[in-house]
Amino acid sequence: MIYYKSKRNDQLVIDAVLSIATKHPRYGCPTITRMIRRQHQWNHKRIERIYDKLQLKWRKRGRKRIPNRIKQPLVQPLLPNVTWSIDFMHDSLWNGRKFRTFNVIDDFTREVLAIEIDYSLPTARVIRTLSQIIEHRGKPVRLRMDNGPEFISNTFELWCREQGIELQYIQPGKPTQNAFIESFNGLYRKHVLDAYLFDSLDEVRLITEEWMYHYNHEKPHQSLQDLTPKEYLLKYGQLECSILNAELPTFQQIDSNNFNKNNFL
Repeated sequence: MIYYKSKRNDQLVIDAVLSIATKHPRYGCPTITRMIRRQHQWNHKRIERIYDKLQLKWRKRGRKRIPNRIKQPLVQPLLPNVTWSIDFMHDSLWNGRKFRTFNVIDDFTREVLAIEIDYSLPTARVIRTLSQIIEHRGKPVRLRMDNGPEFISNTFELWCREQGIELQYIQPGKPTQNAFIESFNGLYRKHVLDAYLFDSLDEVRLITEEWMYHYNHEKPHQSLQDLTPKEYLLKYGQLECSILNAELPTFQQIDSNNFNKNNFL
Protein backbone atom coordinates (compact mmCIF):
# COMPACT_ATOMS: atom_id res chain seq x y z
CA MET A 1 0.00 0.00 0.00
CA ILE A 2 1.18 3.51 -0.76
CA TYR A 3 0.31 6.32 1.63
CA TYR A 4 0.93 10.02 1.46
CA LYS A 5 3.58 11.18 3.90
CA SER A 6 3.39 14.79 4.93
CA LYS A 7 6.51 16.89 4.50
CA ARG A 8 5.24 19.56 6.89
CA ASN A 9 7.79 20.61 9.50
CA ASP A 10 6.18 21.91 12.72
CA GLN A 11 9.38 22.11 14.73
CA LEU A 12 9.36 25.93 14.83
CA VAL A 13 5.79 25.96 16.12
CA ILE A 14 6.59 23.27 18.68
CA ASP A 15 9.58 25.23 19.96
CA ALA A 16 7.53 28.44 20.21
CA VAL A 17 4.70 26.75 22.12
CA LEU A 18 7.05 24.93 24.50
CA SER A 19 9.04 28.10 25.13
CA ILE A 20 5.99 30.00 26.35
CA ALA A 21 4.44 27.03 28.16
CA THR A 22 7.68 26.39 30.06
CA LYS A 23 8.07 30.00 31.13
CA HIS A 24 4.36 30.48 31.91
CA PRO A 25 2.98 27.04 32.80
CA ARG A 26 -0.48 28.35 33.76
CA TYR A 27 -1.13 29.97 30.37
CA GLY A 28 -3.79 28.23 28.31
CA CYS A 29 -4.00 27.68 24.58
CA PRO A 30 -5.78 30.99 23.73
CA THR A 31 -3.16 33.07 25.53
CA ILE A 32 -0.25 31.17 24.01
CA THR A 33 -1.83 31.48 20.56
CA ARG A 34 -2.22 35.25 20.87
CA MET A 35 1.37 35.66 22.07
CA ILE A 36 2.78 33.61 19.19
CA ARG A 37 0.68 35.37 16.54
CA ARG A 38 2.14 38.71 17.63
CA GLN A 39 5.44 37.56 16.08
CA HIS A 40 4.43 34.90 13.53
CA GLN A 41 1.55 34.75 11.09
CA TRP A 42 0.85 31.08 11.74
CA ASN A 43 -2.74 29.93 11.56
CA HIS A 44 -4.36 29.62 14.97
CA LYS A 45 -5.61 26.12 14.07
CA ARG A 46 -2.01 25.01 13.55
CA ILE A 47 -0.94 26.34 16.96
CA GLU A 48 -3.95 24.72 18.65
CA ARG A 49 -3.18 21.39 16.96
CA ILE A 50 0.41 21.48 18.24
CA TYR A 51 -0.80 22.49 21.71
CA ASP A 52 -3.15 19.48 21.84
CA LYS A 53 -0.48 17.17 20.44
CA LEU A 54 1.94 18.19 23.20
CA GLN A 55 -0.78 17.47 25.82
CA LEU A 56 -0.24 20.76 27.63
CA LYS A 57 -3.87 21.20 28.64
CA TRP A 58 -4.39 21.48 32.41
CA ARG A 59 -6.85 19.05 33.89
CA LYS A 60 -9.58 20.67 35.92
CA ARG A 61 -9.61 19.57 39.52
CA GLY A 62 -12.89 17.87 40.22
CA ARG A 63 -14.84 18.72 43.35
CA LYS A 64 -15.89 16.04 45.76
CA ARG A 65 -19.51 15.17 45.15
CA ILE A 66 -21.64 16.03 48.18
CA PRO A 67 -24.39 13.51 48.94
CA ASN A 68 -27.92 14.72 49.40
CA ARG A 69 -28.33 16.27 52.82
CA ILE A 70 -31.60 15.69 54.64
CA LYS A 71 -33.05 18.71 56.40
CA GLN A 72 -33.00 18.14 60.14
CA PRO A 73 -34.79 20.38 62.65
CA LEU A 74 -32.64 22.80 64.61
CA VAL A 75 -32.82 21.57 68.20
CA GLN A 76 -31.43 23.04 71.37
CA PRO A 77 -29.88 20.34 73.56
CA LEU A 78 -30.85 20.20 77.22
CA LEU A 79 -27.49 18.75 78.24
CA PRO A 80 -23.87 19.81 77.76
CA ASN A 81 -21.67 17.96 75.25
CA VAL A 82 -24.64 16.79 73.22
CA THR A 83 -24.16 19.02 70.18
CA TRP A 84 -21.21 21.21 69.25
CA SER A 85 -21.49 23.60 66.32
CA ILE A 86 -18.35 24.32 64.28
CA ASP A 87 -17.61 26.74 61.46
CA PHE A 88 -14.88 28.80 59.77
CA MET A 89 -14.51 32.56 59.43
CA HIS A 90 -12.18 34.73 57.33
CA ASP A 91 -10.52 38.11 57.85
CA SER A 92 -7.26 39.87 56.98
CA LEU A 93 -4.39 41.65 58.72
CA TRP A 94 -3.41 45.28 58.21
CA ASN A 95 -0.99 44.26 55.43
CA GLY A 96 -3.77 42.47 53.54
CA ARG A 97 -2.75 38.90 54.32
CA LYS A 98 -5.79 36.77 54.99
CA PHE A 99 -6.26 34.45 57.95
CA ARG A 100 -8.93 32.02 59.10
CA THR A 101 -10.60 31.18 62.39
CA PHE A 102 -12.10 27.84 63.42
CA ASN A 103 -14.91 28.37 65.93
CA VAL A 104 -16.41 25.73 68.25
CA ILE A 105 -19.37 26.30 70.59
CA ASP A 106 -21.55 24.12 72.81
CA ASP A 107 -25.21 24.57 71.85
CA PHE A 108 -26.41 23.89 75.41
CA THR A 109 -24.51 26.66 77.21
CA ARG A 110 -23.62 28.84 74.15
CA GLU A 111 -20.08 28.58 75.54
CA VAL A 112 -17.28 29.15 73.05
CA LEU A 113 -14.97 26.16 73.44
CA ALA A 114 -12.22 27.25 71.07
CA ILE A 115 -11.28 29.74 68.38
CA GLU A 116 -8.26 28.48 66.45
CA ILE A 117 -6.54 31.18 64.36
CA ASP A 118 -3.95 30.77 61.61
CA TYR A 119 -3.24 31.52 57.96
CA SER A 120 -4.21 27.97 57.02
CA LEU A 121 -6.41 25.55 58.94
CA PRO A 122 -6.48 22.17 57.17
CA THR A 123 -8.30 19.09 58.38
CA ALA A 124 -5.36 18.04 60.60
CA ARG A 125 -5.61 21.31 62.56
CA VAL A 126 -9.37 20.87 62.94
CA ILE A 127 -8.88 17.38 64.37
CA ARG A 128 -6.11 18.59 66.69
CA THR A 129 -8.26 21.43 68.03
CA LEU A 130 -11.23 19.15 68.68
CA SER A 131 -8.95 16.58 70.35
CA GLN A 132 -7.60 19.24 72.72
CA ILE A 133 -11.14 20.23 73.72
CA ILE A 134 -12.13 16.60 74.26
CA GLU A 135 -9.16 16.02 76.59
CA HIS A 136 -10.46 18.42 79.25
CA ARG A 137 -14.19 18.51 78.49
CA GLY A 138 -15.15 15.16 77.02
CA LYS A 139 -16.41 14.39 73.54
CA PRO A 140 -19.79 15.46 72.12
CA VAL A 141 -22.51 13.20 70.85
CA ARG A 142 -22.62 15.03 67.51
CA LEU A 143 -21.10 17.86 65.52
CA ARG A 144 -23.22 20.23 63.44
CA MET A 145 -21.45 21.84 60.46
CA ASP A 146 -21.71 22.93 56.84
CA ASN A 147 -20.21 21.13 53.85
CA GLY A 148 -16.79 22.76 53.83
CA PRO A 149 -13.90 20.74 52.33
CA GLU A 150 -12.28 20.27 55.75
CA PHE A 151 -15.49 18.76 57.14
CA ILE A 152 -16.32 16.39 54.28
CA SER A 153 -12.80 14.99 53.95
CA ASN A 154 -12.31 11.26 54.44
CA THR A 155 -9.75 11.92 57.18
CA PHE A 156 -12.19 13.94 59.27
CA GLU A 157 -15.07 11.50 58.77
CA LEU A 158 -12.82 8.56 59.72
CA TRP A 159 -11.62 10.33 62.89
CA CYS A 160 -15.19 11.11 63.97
CA ARG A 161 -16.21 7.50 63.32
CA GLU A 162 -13.35 6.24 65.48
CA GLN A 163 -14.36 8.67 68.25
CA GLY A 164 -18.01 7.64 68.02
CA ILE A 165 -19.10 11.18 67.11
CA GLU A 166 -22.12 11.66 64.86
CA LEU A 167 -21.82 14.13 61.98
CA GLN A 168 -24.82 16.32 61.25
CA TYR A 169 -24.39 18.23 57.97
CA ILE A 170 -26.68 21.07 57.01
CA GLN A 171 -28.05 21.43 53.49
CA PRO A 172 -25.87 23.47 51.11
CA GLY A 173 -26.86 27.12 51.05
CA LYS A 174 -28.95 26.83 54.25
CA PRO A 175 -26.91 28.56 57.00
CA THR A 176 -30.03 28.98 59.15
CA GLN A 177 -29.86 25.24 59.83
CA ASN A 178 -26.67 26.01 61.77
CA ALA A 179 -28.07 29.15 63.38
CA PHE A 180 -26.30 28.91 66.74
CA ILE A 181 -22.79 29.14 65.29
CA GLU A 182 -23.89 31.68 62.67
CA SER A 183 -25.21 33.98 65.40
CA PHE A 184 -22.01 33.54 67.38
CA ASN A 185 -19.96 34.36 64.28
CA GLY A 186 -21.86 37.63 64.00
CA LEU A 187 -20.98 38.56 67.58
CA TYR A 188 -17.34 37.62 67.12
CA ARG A 189 -17.06 39.66 63.93
CA LYS A 190 -18.80 42.67 65.48
CA HIS A 191 -16.81 42.78 68.72
CA VAL A 192 -13.40 41.56 67.52
CA LEU A 193 -12.75 41.17 63.80
CA ASP A 194 -14.46 44.39 62.69
CA ALA A 195 -13.51 46.35 65.80
CA TYR A 196 -9.71 46.21 65.43
CA LEU A 197 -6.95 46.51 62.86
CA PHE A 198 -4.52 43.64 63.40
CA ASP A 199 -0.78 43.77 62.73
CA SER A 200 -0.07 40.09 63.40
CA LEU A 201 -1.69 36.77 64.23
CA ASP A 202 -0.40 37.03 67.80
CA GLU A 203 -2.42 40.22 68.23
CA VAL A 204 -5.54 38.51 66.85
CA ARG A 205 -5.06 35.59 69.23
CA LEU A 206 -4.47 37.84 72.26
CA ILE A 207 -7.57 39.97 71.68
CA THR A 208 -9.62 36.87 70.91
CA GLU A 209 -8.55 35.16 74.15
CA GLU A 210 -9.53 38.22 76.19
CA TRP A 211 -12.90 38.44 74.47
CA MET A 212 -13.55 34.70 74.91
CA TYR A 213 -13.00 35.00 78.66
CA HIS A 214 -15.39 37.96 78.82
CA TYR A 215 -17.96 36.13 76.70
CA ASN A 216 -17.85 32.92 78.77
CA HIS A 217 -17.42 34.34 82.30
CA GLU A 218 -18.75 37.91 82.41
CA LYS A 219 -21.35 38.55 79.69
CA PRO A 220 -24.92 37.54 80.70
CA HIS A 221 -27.06 35.92 78.02
CA GLN A 222 -30.77 36.56 77.74
CA SER A 223 -31.36 33.02 76.49
CA LEU A 224 -29.52 31.64 79.55
CA GLN A 225 -31.74 33.40 82.10
CA ASP A 226 -29.27 36.30 82.26
CA LEU A 227 -26.48 33.96 83.32
CA THR A 228 -23.06 33.63 81.74
CA PRO A 229 -22.29 30.36 79.90
CA LYS A 230 -20.06 29.19 82.77
CA GLU A 231 -22.70 30.03 85.39
CA TYR A 232 -25.38 28.27 83.35
CA LEU A 233 -23.17 25.18 83.04
CA LEU A 234 -22.54 25.07 86.79
CA LYS A 235 -26.22 25.54 87.58
CA TYR A 236 -27.84 23.22 85.04
CA GLY A 237 -25.04 20.99 83.84
CA GLN A 238 -25.28 18.97 87.05
CA LEU A 239 -28.81 17.92 86.10
CA GLU A 240 -27.43 15.58 83.47
CA CYS A 241 -27.65 12.44 85.57
CA SER A 242 -31.16 13.17 86.81
CA ILE A 243 -32.38 13.93 83.31
CA LEU A 244 -30.94 10.71 81.97
CA ASN A 245 -32.39 8.68 84.84
CA ALA A 246 -35.81 10.23 84.36
CA GLU A 247 -35.62 9.55 80.61
CA LEU A 248 -36.69 13.10 79.79
CA PRO A 249 -36.16 14.58 76.30
CA THR A 250 -32.67 15.94 75.73
CA PHE A 251 -33.65 18.42 72.98
CA GLN A 252 -35.91 21.38 72.50
CA GLN A 253 -36.91 21.89 68.87
CA ILE A 254 -36.41 25.31 67.27
CA ASP A 255 -37.76 26.52 63.95
CA SER A 256 -34.61 27.39 61.98
CA ASN A 257 -36.58 29.41 59.43
CA ASN A 258 -37.86 31.76 62.13
CA PHE A 259 -34.76 31.72 64.29
CA ASN A 260 -34.69 34.62 66.74
CA LYS A 261 -31.32 36.01 67.70
CA ASN A 262 -32.65 36.58 71.20
CA ASN A 263 -32.55 32.79 71.55
CA PHE A 264 -28.81 33.07 71.35
CA LEU A 265 -27.73 36.41 72.83
